[in-house]
Amino acid sequence: MKKAIATTKAPGAIGPYSQAIDAGPFLFISGQIPVNPETGAIAEGITAQTAQSIANIKAILAEAGLTIDNVVKTTVFLADMGDFAAMNAVYAENFTAPFPARSAVAVKELPKQVLVEIEVIAAK
Repeated sequence: MKKAIATTKAPGAIGPYSQAIDAGPFLFISGQIPVNPETGAIAEGITAQTAQSIANIKAILAEAGLTIDNVVKTTVFLADMGDFAAMNAVYAENFTAPFPARSAVAVKELPKQVLVEIEVIAAK
């Protein structure tokens, strides 16, 4: 019923989880932090980090034969809610109406001290 989806065009899972799980009509993508899969580098600043997190999501979607237009729900985790407007500007450049449902929350800390992590659910 469930199938793991993985690509080298996004950072690999570094623990007991999958990049994504295909579960019938939905694809669940684990939170993507802004790690460049080719270099392992983390860009500086919320704008570049949001763009890289979304690029990682797009790569996983592509591996599953989907696009950003298939995304129906996102959850954005921010290390600082003061970065919301800058994150939102990059987010708005990547998603089109009808926009996915979204939650955005500030958290105490994110892996590798990044500023943003984004997880998504896509419908096939």
